[in-house]
Amino acid sequence: MTHIDAGPELDPVHPVPLPTRATGLTGAEVEERRNRGEVNDVPVRSSRSLSEIVRANVFTRFNAIIGVLWLIMLAVAPFQDSLFGYVILANTGIGIIQEWRAKKTLDSLAVIGEAKPTVRRDGVATEVSTSEIVLGDLIEIGPGDKIPVDGTCAEADGLEIDESLLTGEADPVVKQPGDPVMSGSFVVAGGGAFTATKVGREAYAAQLAEEASRFTLVQSELRSGISTILKYVQWMMIPTAIGLVISQLVVKEHGFKDSVARTVGGIVPMVPEGLVLLTSVAFAIGVIRLGRKQCLVQELPAIEGLARVDTVCLDKTGTLTEGGMDVSELRPLNGTDEQYVTQVLGALGESDPRPNASLQAVIDAYPAAEEWRCTEALPFSSARKYSGAAFSEGDGTTSAWLLGAPDVLLPDGDPALAEVDDLNRQGLRVLLLARVGKNHDSLADPAVKDGAEPAALVVLEQRLRPDAGDTLRYFAEQDVKAKVISGDNAVSVGAVAAKLDLPGAENTVDARTLPTEQSAMADALDEGTVFGRVTPQQKRDMVGALQSHGHTVAMTGDGVNDVLALKDADIGVSMGSGSEATRAVAQIVLLDNSFATLPSVVAEGRRVIGNITRVATLFLVKTVYSVLLALMVVCFQVEYPFLPRHLTLLSTLTIGVPAFFLALAPNKERAKPHFVKRVMRYAIPGGAVAGIATFVMYMVARHYYTGSEALNAETSAATLTLFLISMWVLAIIARPYTWWRVCLVAAMGLGFLLVLAVPWLQDFFALKLVGAVMPWTAVGVSVVAAAVLELLWRWVGRRFPV
Repeated sequence: MTHIDAGPELDPVHPVPLPTRATGLTGAEVEERRNRGEVNDVPVRSSRSLSEIVRANVFTRFNAIIGVLWLIMLAVAPFQDSLFGYVILANTGIGIIQEWRAKKTLDSLAVIGEAKPTVRRDGVATEVSTSEIVLGDLIEIGPGDKIPVDGTCAEADGLEIDESLLTGEADPVVKQPGDPVMSGSFVVAGGGAFTATKVGREAYAAQLAEEASRFTLVQSELRSGISTILKYVQWMMIPTAIGLVISQLVVKEHGFKDSVARTVGGIVPMVPEGLVLLTSVAFAIGVIRLGRKQCLVQELPAIEGLARVDTVCLDKTGTLTEGGMDVSELRPLNGTDEQYVTQVLGALGESDPRPNASLQAVIDAYPAAEEWRCTEALPFSSARKYSGAAFSEGDGTTSAWLLGAPDVLLPDGDPALAEVDDLNRQGLRVLLLARVGKNHDSLADPAVKDGAEPAALVVLEQRLRPDAGDTLRYFAEQDVKAKVISGDNAVSVGAVAAKLDLPGAENTVDARTLPTEQSAMADALDEGTVFGRVTPQQKRDMVGALQSHGHTVAMTGDGVNDVLALKDADIGVSMGSGSEATRAVAQIVLLDNSFATLPSVVAEGRRVIGNITRVATLFLVKTVYSVLLALMVVCFQVEYPFLPRHLTLLSTLTIGVPAFFLALAPNKERAKPHFVKRVMRYAIPGGAVAGIATFVMYMVARHYYTGSEALNAETSAATLTLFLISMWVLAIIARPYTWWRVCLVAAMGLGFLLVLAVPWLQDFFALKLVGAVMPWTAVGVSVVAAAVLELLWRWVGRRFPV
C-alpha cells in the first residue's frame, strides 16, 4: 500500500501529482566505478569450463589404471595387444567433445534466457546485463523480479519482497525507503527501486545463488549409482589383479612377455571404463537435443529427474492458457451505472504501473479517466487475491475500490456468487469490482473487504494454448498424473481443464477447504485433479504433501506466486517469459514458452535413464566374468586364457558398439528407482554363467590339445565360447526387438565371423579354430549357457522384483 503525495513533478498527460524521481548515476559516475572495479562481476556459469571438462574426462582413477597397463603392453607385447589403450583415448576424446558441445549449447541458451535488470542512469531507465551493474546503481524492480545484488530501498510503491529462499520466513516483507533488500529475494507485489550497496563477490547471497544454479553433472541417482558400482569394482579388482599377477609370473610356461600380456589381458576387462563415458555422452547429447527445441536445462540431473516424475503440477495461467486475456462482458450489479463503472475500471488500470494479465485486459478495454486522481493504491497480491485504489473523482468526491476474486471479496451466500458460478462453469474468469465502505482508513487493512458493495462483474475470456490438449494426453498415456493448481476459482479452472479433455477435470476442489495436516492433504491431492484458490504457500505445501506419499513431483509455472513451489518440487519448470524469480529457481526453462516442449524433456530423460540402465548390465556382466575368470585362473594355477587383443575384439563387438547405439535409442519407459539393484541383479548371474562356461570350455580344450601351439588353440576355443555367450547376453538386453536392433545384433555376429574367415584378421587377433571337435564343443557349451541364462533371467525377475 502506498499513499501518493503531491510533488514538484507533474505527468504531462494526466494531472496527477507524482513523487520526485531519483535520476540514478550519471554516465561519468558509472564509468568511474567500472574503472575502480566496483562492478557486479560474479560470473554466473551454466556449465563447466573446458579445462574442467578435460580434467573430469581424462584424470580418472580407471584411466590411470588403463594408462599404466597400456604403457606396459607397448613395451612387452605386439601392437595388437595395445589396442585397448587407443580405444580409451578415443572414448575420452568423444566424451570431451560431446560435453563441450553440450556446454556451448547451454551457454548460448543461457544468454537468450538471461534476465536483464532495469537501472536508472541519467534519469533514463535502461536494461543492462546483471554483470554490468555497478556500485550505487539505482535498480527498478516490479512483481516477479529477482533482486540481483544487495542494496537499500530508495522508492517503494506497495513493495512486498519474499525473502523465504534466504531466511526461511514465509510471509512477504513490506519494504519502505531505507530498508535493506537482499540479493536472491524476489518481489511479490508492488514496485520500487533500490540502490546497490554490495556488488560482485561482496554480495554473499549472490554467491550462494551462483553455486546453487551452477551446472551440475554428478548429483543424480544414476551417476551416484554408477559411482557406487565402480567403488565395489575397485575393491574386487585390487586383490584379484594381485593374485593374477603372481600366478601368471609363477606359471610362466610360455615366457615372461607372454605371461605379462595375459596378466594385463585379465586385468583390463575388469574395468567398466565405457560405462562412465557412455553416461556422460548420453546426458550431453540429451542437452544438445533439448537445446535445439529451445529448452534450457539449468541442471543436468533435471533430465533424469523429469524421467522419474509420476505427478506434474500445472499452473493454469501461462501453462494451459496463454498469458493474455480479453474482457468479454461487463455486468453491473445492484443498479450501478455502467458508464460510471467503466470510468472506475479505467482509473484502476491507470493506478497500477505494473498490471498483471487480468488488469491489462481491463486497461485494454477501458481507457483511463483523465479527471480522476489516485490518492492510495494497493497492488495485486496472489496471497490476498485482490488489488485496490482510492480516488479523488473529477467532481471532487472520493471513493475507494477493490478488484479481485468474487468468492474472496463476497460473503458466502451472496446472490452475485450464483451468477459467478454459472460463468465459471463456462470456463470464464470473473473479477468483482466492489466499492469500499466509509469505515476503513487504509486499503491495506485486511478487513477492508468486509462490507464492500458489489458494483460489477468483469468477465474475462482466457485463451487456451493450442498445444495444451495434446500435452495433457501425452501425460495421461505415460501414466503421469496431472494436477492443475491455480489461484483462480476452482470451477472456472475445472471448466478450462475439461475443454482440454484432462482426465478427472470434474474433480474440482477449493483449496481453502483442504486440510492443513500433511498426510490428510496428501490424501485429498491423490483424489482430486483440479484445485482452485490456492495461495503461494499452499502450492508449496501441496508439493510437499505429494512428495510425502512417495510421488516424484514436477511443478510448472511462470508467475512469482509459483516460486516457492518450483523451488521445493523435485523438478521446477519455468516458462521463458515467466518472472525472473521463477527462471532463477527452475531446473528447466522453456525458452519458447511452449508447454508442448515438456513431453520432449520427459522423453529425453526416459531415453537416457532407461538406456543407461540397459547398457550398464552389458558392461557389468563383462566385469563379473573377468573377475571370476581371474579368480579361477589363480585357483587352478593355469595361464590366463586370453590376450588383451581377444578381449578388445569381444568388448568392441558385444559391448562397445552395440551399447553406443542402444544408449541413444528411443525409450519411453518411465525411469524406475534402485538403479544399482536393478543392474546388479542381472549382471551378477549373467557374468557368473559366462565366466564359468568359458573356463569349463578352456579346461576341456587344455586336456584335448597338445603341442607347442596348444595354448593358441585353447584360447581360440575359449574366445568363441565367451563371444557366443556374450552375444546371447546382448540379444537379451536388446529386447524388445525392432528391425534395427535385430540388424545390430546380426552385424556384431557377422563381424566376428569376418575375423574367423579372413586369414590376416586371424593372424592379427591370434584367433584360429583348430579341428572340428573343440569348436563344436564350444558351440554346445554356449547353447547350454544361453539356456541357463534365459532361465536365470526370468527367475531373477520374479525373485528380486524392483
